[in-house]
Amino acid sequence: MKPKKMYLYALLAFAFFSCNKSPLHETTGSHIKFFGFVLVDTFWDDPSDNEPKTNYIDEVYSFSNIADLLVLNPSDNIVGRIDAIANLQMKSILHVSTIFFEQVGTAGQSGASYNLRNDYQERWDELVTTNQLLSNQTKIQAFYVGEEPTWNDISFSELKAATDYIKAAFPTIPILIIEASTAVNSLQIPNSVDWIGFDHYFIKDPNSNAAFQNELNLLKSKINNSQHIVFVMDTHYITSIHGNLAGITLDEMKEVATNYYTLAVKEPKTIAILGYFWPSGFDNPQSVGARNMPQAVKDEYRSIGKQITQK
Repeated sequence: MKPKKMYLYALLAFAFFSCNKSPLHETTGSHIKFFGFVLVDTFWDDPSDNEPKTNYIDEVYSFSNIADLLVLNPSDNIVGRIDAIANLQMKSILHVSTIFFEQVGTAGQSGASYNLRNDYQERWDELVTTNQLLSNQTKIQAFYVGEEPTWNDISFSELKAATDYIKAAFPTIPILIIEASTAVNSLQIPNSVDWIGFDHYFIKDPNSNAAFQNELNLLKSKINNSQHIVFVMDTHYITSIHGNLAGITLDEMKEVATNYYTLAVKEPKTIAILGYFWPSGFDNPQSVGARNMPQAVKDEYRSIGKQITQK
């Protein structure tokens, strides 16, 4: 074969493979910096396996750079847990809502009502001191506080008091809140909050779902220039809801993941993607978590995670 002809074939081959790449690899979404799952280190034992296990960092570290770590009490010593996550090249999202808030009634949209604890400052200071968080702050990616705050009847003033107090001690660590989709319209966001998301599950394609798009646009209208969006990717499966009501098969959760990622890439305010959730059995005894999805679905999570984290 003559050199000119060989060159032509090489060009044609390059064009063919370039045009047939998966959409996942056409754009890197370089503005998305973080990927991980919830329930990674939150005392939840997956009922679908045969061994007691409540920490799953060994299963996600190769394609995650953030991990959910639950804190229950201000006296909890979590240094070893933070270090274990850091040793696997991830950072912790410290789930600290119970340090600040307690359930006091049932008046909220969720059926629960939470108030800011009277001693929240002392509780936070104790947690910080017990775990030398000022010295360990390079291992912390975010503080997650006020779970679905509006839906759970947390007032704006009390949410602001909590997030302002955290921000005063840790001005460079992002504070994260996730709101329920049905409460986004009423959500008020303190300036001390850096990352904001909402959870809306049982949707095959949020790119074309009118309700999801409306909620996303509402959220975008409420954030300032320095605040970022966290997409909560639906990575669990409940047959009675995903299957029977939404018409999504278990195998189609791969497509669901790709669709969430596609939307996150298109949204320049996206900073992170959190999969809800990793182990099975949460919310519903029959729920399938990301770790127990079909292999093709898990491969998609891994592909997305590796693309974001560059691991």
